[in-house]
This record gives sequence, C-alpha cells and structure tokens, in this order.
Amino acid sequence: MAHKKTASGGVRQGVQTAGKRYGLKKSHGESVKAGNILIRQKGTKFFPGENTSMGRDFTIYSIADGKVEFRTLTGSRRGRKAVDVISK
Repeated sequence: MAHKKTASGGVRQGVQTAGKRYGLKKSHGESVKAGNILIRQKGTKFFPGENTSMGRDFTIYSIADGKVEFRTLTGSRRGRKAVDVISK
C-alpha cells in the first residue's frame, strides 16, 4: 500500500484549553473596595503588602478600601515586588 505520512501530523491533536486570566486586575492609583481582586498570579511574583492578603491560589486581594500602590521590597526580600492598598 502506498501511504505517505504528513510532516506535522500530530501537532494539533492536543486538547485546547481556555486561558486562566492571570495578571493585574487593578493598576497603580486605582481606587478599590475591600474584597476586590488586585492580581491573579501563578506563584509569588507579587507579595501582599499593607491592607492586602493572599489567597491559597496566590491571588492578592484588598482587605480595605483605598488606592492601589506597587513598591519594591527592602530587607530580606529585597528586589521583590509588593502591592499595597493605602486607606483614604
């Protein structure tokens, strides 16, 4: 039997899954309410700071009303990024 295999036959046989919608949900200076999600992330790219907390899936959310601020940490966690919510 004459049969010719294609060059990239198995490339598109995998299941396509939807994206997880990771990333920043609120930007610097934006007003937020308590409970608003600020960042959805995989791992600790950002750390929770003042008036923020981290969920078990590494989601950072606000625990108080205020404005979002990003900063670079100093000390033992030097160079890492943190997210704060500054109360009004």
